[in-house]
Amino acid sequence: MTEQPDDRDDGTDPNHIQREDYTRSAADIERQRSIFDQSARARLLPNAADLARRQAIMRSAKWMLPLLALILLGSIAAWPAVQRAVIMHTGTMAQMSHVRVKSGSMLNPTYRGLDDHNRPYMITADEARQVSSERIDLSNPAADTLMDNGNWMYVTARDGVYIQHAQILDLAHDVTLYRNDGTLMLSPSANMDMRHNIVVSDDWIHAEGPIGQIDVQGGMLDTRGGVMLFRGPGRMILNAAERSN
Repeated sequence: MTEQPDDRDDGTDPNHIQREDYTRSAADIERQRSIFDQSARARLLPNAADLARRQAIMRSAKWMLPLLALILLGSIAAWPAVQRAVIMHTGTMAQMSHVRVKSGSMLNPTYRGLDDHNRPYMITADEARQVSSERIDLSNPAADTLMDNGNWMYVTARDGVYIQHAQILDLAHDVTLYRNDGTLMLSPSANMDMRHNIVVSDDWIHAEGPIGQIDVQGGMLDTRGGVMLFRGPGRMILNAAERSN
């Protein structure tokens, strides 16, 4: 038997396929259409306060941009001077790193002055301790003085006392005096008058130089007048050239 198609009309089109996920309600359709409706969008126009603020920003920019450009050009022109100042500051700090102050004492001090003929002298030490307003105790002091005709003298010791106002330097323990003419003097102690360039010792002195060698009980050296006075008893050995003269 051949089956006949059902001719009942149920109100649906058999050739039309309908999916439930494609179905939309009238409210959804209206909402989606309102999104694309350009006439429904309201354009927000700036008010007077917004316009005034924008104008103020524009006026400020007209002044700030040239000012920033001028500052930039000035910094470029001033950079070499700033670089030199930084280099000088770095050198100063490097020197200051060698000078430290602790407990009323100073490490690596330097004292400079002039004698009564305006010739410079310099006193250095490993450490200085301020005992009073005038007295300074020195550790490993060294005095460098300039004499007549460009000659110089260098004196060292293990201990010393510097009297600033009187410009007196008292040296003790292994005093060594050297002049650029080749003269070398050794003594346990010595007193230096930095103002008048005079060196005095009341202890034994051993000296040697171009003229020979001498050992005495004390003496004085006047570097200004080139005078050396010794106190006996003593012993002197002259060089062969001096004996022939």
